[in-house]
Amino acid sequence: MVGQEHVVQALTNALVQQRLHHAYLFTGTRGVGKTTVSRILAKSLNCQGADGQGGITAEPCGVCQACRDIDAGRFVDYTELDAASNRGVDEVQSLLEQAVYKPVQGRFKVFMIDEVHMLTNTAFNAMLKTLEEPPEYLKFVLATTDPQKVPVTVLSRCLQFNLRPMAPETVFEHLTQVLAAEQLSAEPLALRLLARAARGSMRDALSLTDQAIAFGNGQLQEAGVRQMLGSVDRSHVMLMIRALAEGDGAAVVNQVNALRLQGVSAAATLEDMAMLLQRMAVMQMVPSMAQDGDDPDTQGLADLAQGMPAEETQLLYSLCLHGRTELGLAPDEYAALTMVLLRLLAFKPQTGMAEKKSPLISPKATLQATPEPTRAAAPVAPTAADSSPKSAPLAAYVTAPVAAPAAVPPSEVTPPWEDWPDTTDYADVQTIQAAAPLQNAPVSHAAPGLRSLPVREVMPSLRADVPTLSAPAAVQATPEGDVWLEVVQGLMAQDAITALVRELALQSQLLGRDAGHWQLRVDRETLNHAASRERLQAALQAAGHGDVQLGIEIGPVTDSPARRLAVKAAEQMQAAKALIESDPLVQAMVRDFGAKIVPGSIQLI
Repeated sequence: MVGQEHVVQALTNALVQQRLHHAYLFTGTRGVGKTTVSRILAKSLNCQGADGQGGITAEPCGVCQACRDIDAGRFVDYTELDAASNRGVDEVQSLLEQAVYKPVQGRFKVFMIDEVHMLTNTAFNAMLKTLEEPPEYLKFVLATTDPQKVPVTVLSRCLQFNLRPMAPETVFEHLTQVLAAEQLSAEPLALRLLARAARGSMRDALSLTDQAIAFGNGQLQEAGVRQMLGSVDRSHVMLMIRALAEGDGAAVVNQVNALRLQGVSAAATLEDMAMLLQRMAVMQMVPSMAQDGDDPDTQGLADLAQGMPAEETQLLYSLCLHGRTELGLAPDEYAALTMVLLRLLAFKPQTGMAEKKSPLISPKATLQATPEPTRAAAPVAPTAADSSPKSAPLAAYVTAPVAAPAAVPPSEVTPPWEDWPDTTDYADVQTIQAAAPLQNAPVSHAAPGLRSLPVREVMPSLRADVPTLSAPAAVQATPEGDVWLEVVQGLMAQDAITALVRELALQSQLLGRDAGHWQLRVDRETLNHAASRERLQAALQAAGHGDVQLGIEIGPVTDSPARRLAVKAAEQMQAAKALIESDPLVQAMVRDFGAKIVPGSIQLI
């Protein structure tokens, strides 16, 4: 027995200690030795030794009359029944009728039923009693490739041994020994191809070896075996993996076309690629476990594993596995193979991708990058003439480098879709501004008689559609910010700006202005659209601010209408929370009944 050490050890110990069971069940895929182990077990039970004085042994001699007859298939006390063609109750009953007779030549009668799962239910029921309590001279050996179809009543009466598929290394070593005994020369790479093509079955490996010997006219060479199996040359697969690692799409397509001309199977190509990628992944994670001195491709795989990132290796491996299921769906399997390979290039991160990425996808890159020197508004002392939106001169707007914003931990950076205000009407923003100033004001508590609508009675002008921030950014108030807030509120009250134009006005900071030029700053490139800028410029001109020309730059914003409104809304929400928490009825409920205010349930009216 080759490659089934766990079964050999268990049966050897049972034979040596004379602890024999009356029924054995061997399971496993095709060609792993189920019938072979049953014959060896029959020889072990009936071996007479070379001198004719032997007994039950774990090492049958193979030269006595019983061993030779069992090998030749003419031992009268060893009966094999093919359940695939004798699956009825009559055949099983005919077999069981022989159980009442003692052995003629050997010590034990051995009934071997192959593919036992093919028996009918009535046949299983007919053999249950004999299988449970057979005569002491009778042994049952059952074999099947599908143990799930065997009734549990039969399984419970047998010792079950699962014969595992054989590793390619085991098949390779056994083929080497067989060919050496047959005095046939073979290339190691040819035997490795045959061992992998057997897929764990020694019988398939021997059959493929016979076919390869006939194909090669008595010689086993790699080229002939590869042509017979229709497998792809390992060098083509490695070249494709190298082209994928380098992002060379033209080389990938050329390799696929070369495989098409050679008539190589696309499924075999993906299978070989998956095999090499699995070895590359092992080399990347555990280099010491992937060294194979007998494989000449080991060094090339090691170089590929070192040059390809581990995440790309895993991605390509998954694409090869899933791509095999797509070959039958495509009209041309080589077109499907090309698409599977090019799919990695589509997901592969390209060089310089960070610079080409759209700011809408990753605005943090723009915020965290050090901005180029640009113009910033120098602080100017407000004068009496600054009360008009048109009176602030642009002379104070000087050229100076803008300091890079302080590094903010990723967990504290607010995504752009969270700090954008709602697109609802803000006609009451002036009322909100009058109701809650920027500075923290003392909170007045509600009278007991106003408990039914505490927020509505104290702050009747608060609205739920005011833009809010869970953690509003600090506002560095400037005189130009006061002017810009008043202008934006006026435009919104007149419905002069909507949608993206309103977002541009709310999210921007006024740096400086004169009669003909206003300079704004936004912190996101997505807001700086030419169409939005022109519409905002036209709205300012229509509102009576003269022939205004807007200039917009990208940089950190510290004073914008959106930030001011967010701070006001946050302060009003804190005031509302304090109002509810200080209410005598609420305090009594908390104190007497253990009540809790549900977080997020307090809303501004």
